[in-house]
Order: sequence, then structure tokens, then C-alpha cells
Amino acid sequence: MAYQRIHAKTLIDRLREPVSRIIIVAGPRQVGKTTLVRRALSAHYPSAYYHYHDIGKPVLPALYPSLHDADEAIASGVVEYDVAWLVKNWEKARIAADELTLRPGPLNQAEAQRNFVLVLDEIQKIKNWSETVKGLWDADRALERPMHVVLLGSAPLLVQQGLTESLAGRFELLRMAHWSFEEMNGAFDIDLLQYIYYGGYPGSIRYIHDQQRWASYVRDSLIEPNIRKDIFMMTRVDKKMLLKNLFDLGCHYSGQELSYNKMLGQLQGAGNTTTLAHYLDLLTQAGLLAGLEKYANQPQRRRSSSPKLNVLNTALMSAVSGYSFEEAQGDRSYWGRLVESAVGAHLYNHSIPDCRLYYWRHGHDEVDFILVKGNRVVAIEVKSASSKVTRRGLDSFSRQFKPHNEVLVGAQGVPLDIFLLTDPKEWFR
Repeated sequence: MAYQRIHAKTLIDRLREPVSRIIIVAGPRQVGKTTLVRRALSAHYPSAYYHYHDIGKPVLPALYPSLHDADEAIASGVVEYDVAWLVKNWEKARIAADELTLRPGPLNQAEAQRNFVLVLDEIQKIKNWSETVKGLWDADRALERPMHVVLLGSAPLLVQQGLTESLAGRFELLRMAHWSFEEMNGAFDIDLLQYIYYGGYPGSIRYIHDQQRWASYVRDSLIEPNIRKDIFMMTRVDKKMLLKNLFDLGCHYSGQELSYNKMLGQLQGAGNTTTLAHYLDLLTQAGLLAGLEKYANQPQRRRSSSPKLNVLNTALMSAVSGYSFEEAQGDRSYWGRLVESAVGAHLYNHSIPDCRLYYWRHGHDEVDFILVKGNRVVAIEVKSASSKVTRRGLDSFSRQFKPHNEVLVGAQGVPLDIFLLTDPKEWFR
């Protein structure tokens, strides 16, 4: 049986409830959104109970005659997805949903729990999709039509823009993060060292025994589409090369604090600190690279701090490093940063948005990660070396801020594998 992420059960549970809100399945590229939704529906629903449309694939004119310029569309060989296509196929789903409702004869218990489901994958590729969806959805709600709508998008920023502007209060977000160590181990039998280096991209696992092919896959099939197809297409980026160089710099300096002025000194291409901060935010929302703020009591001091860079999937760091799996383990300094980045990615991917993640430094004292939930604070220090461990940073932070909990990861503390198998919110107990 194919491995199924826990989000599949959540999705089916939501679909079994009365129709109330649009279900949005969102997350970084290549985390398995499409696969999860397809498998969940096929396992629990007969084909007559749902329509699935992949807007990322071209439609042949023979299957879908254009509503406006049929001759031109047929000549070009492809029909573009547009608002007209969206309206037409939404109406088809309405008809199917109404037919199920009006079907004669008693329903068995399983059928009684099902409403019709319309799934639109890569919805952000339709221009003005959110305004159209709002109108169609509101019309269905006025009639109390029993039809669930599930929207998927591989460009988180573009999906988020449409949600906040037009669909506020009408949707429920099902977030899918990068795969955790528990998931990669359960699905592919990946061990701890492999997870630290190869990260949490399930599609790349088939290539890990060919280092060059694996690195090429991550760069060409994951990194490049994330930047070129997602970020560049969903928002205006005037200095494209600067953003690409910032991503590369973030991979090389993951696990380290780096001021925006120092970044500018190492990046080619004119820019300023405001531009860099904006581009770093774009990379964060695309699920690639985070810039953690320094923890402080005053919000303005946090925003003015130098960011600590952290890749959100260690595969990104490994693929551009030039190190093989064995070479990475042989460089203690690099492997230590890779371990710290794996911990940071785990904390960020599986605690946001319920928590906030920071780092802390005061003089020579530092703590790798500060996890905040409400008014509770957890200080987390990562020690990958086996030598004697000092608690200077943790003790200094504890005296000043009185955290709810202190966690030492590795060495004489919580074993790294146990930490990566633990939900970050558990440390608040």
C-alpha cells in the first residue's frame, strides 16, 4: 500500500462534513499535494462523486472547444485555461452534484456521508481566478448546493494573494509542509544521516545512489521551477539575478547569522537592504529559505536584526554545496551546519503558523532557536559534536527570559533522531 501523509485523513474528514468552506490544499512545490488528493479521493469516492481538473496540463481542442475563438484555438493546438473554462466546468460539476442529490432510491450509510467534490489543481494559473471562484461559490451557498470545492496551488504566494483579497472567510487552509524525518523514514526507509543530507523531497529519493543525478534533479526540477515558475510568475521581481544569488548565498550560509549589508557585499547586482528583505520573504513563502529574526522583547528590535538564514529543506543546501554524502560527513564544520539547518527546517515546517521561530544572541552568548507560542518560550540549542557540551548560551538566555522549557539537541541532550521525530509543539508541555 502506498504511503499516505496524515493530511489525507484530514482532507477526507473535512469532506465528510456538511459543505461550509472551500478547502485549500497549499504548500511548497513537490511535497505531494496532487498525489495526496488524487489518492484520497480514489480510495474513498466512486468516480461519479468528484470531478478532478489539472489546470497545469494543456487541454486539447478536441476535448474542449474554445468558447470564443475556436478556429484560432484549433490552429494553435492548445486551448488556454481561462475564466470561461472555469465557469463552464464549475457548471458541469453543479449538474453532477444536483443529479446525485436527486437520484431516486435510498442511500446507504457511506453514500449518505458523501457530497460531490470539485477539485481544481494549479488554480493560480487562471487569471482572476479568485474573483470568479468567489462569485460561483457564493451562488452555490445561497442555494445550499451540496458540493465541496477543493483548490490546490503550487505557488503559495499567488494562492495566498487570491485568498486574502477575495475569499476571506470562505476557505479553510490545509497546509502541507516539506516531508519530515518520520515520513521519509516510513515511506522510503531513509535513515537519519541520509535525511540530514538528502532532505525531505520524496521525488528525489530514486536518485540518491547517483550523486550527480540527484543534485541535478534538485537543482533543475525543484529549485529552478520554484524560482522561475512560482516566484517570478506570481509577483514582480525587478532584479531576478539578485534574488537567485540571494538564494544561493542562503544555501551556503544556512545556519548562520548574516546582516543584509554583508549580503550586499557578497552579491552581484545592485540592490539595497529593503529589496533583499523583500526577496528573502518571497523565498520563505515559496518554501525555500527562511530568514529568522533575533529574539527580543520589543518587536521593533526583532525586525531590525540581522537574519539567521535557514534552508527549509536540507536537500537545497546539499545540492548546491559540491559535497557528496560522504564528503559532507567528513567536514565537521559543514556537517554541523547541515545538522543545525535540519533542526531549523523541522521546527519551521512543522510549527508555523501556530508558533514563531527566532534565534538569540547577546555578545558571545547565543541560542540556536527560540520557539514561541503565545506567551510561552522554548530555547533550543543544537550540538552535533560529541565533545563536552557547554550550556553557556542556554543559561544566559534562561536568566534573562525565564523560558518555559530548554532543549539541548544531540550530544548529552535529546538524541537528534528523537528530536526530529517529535512534533515541535510537544516541547511546550
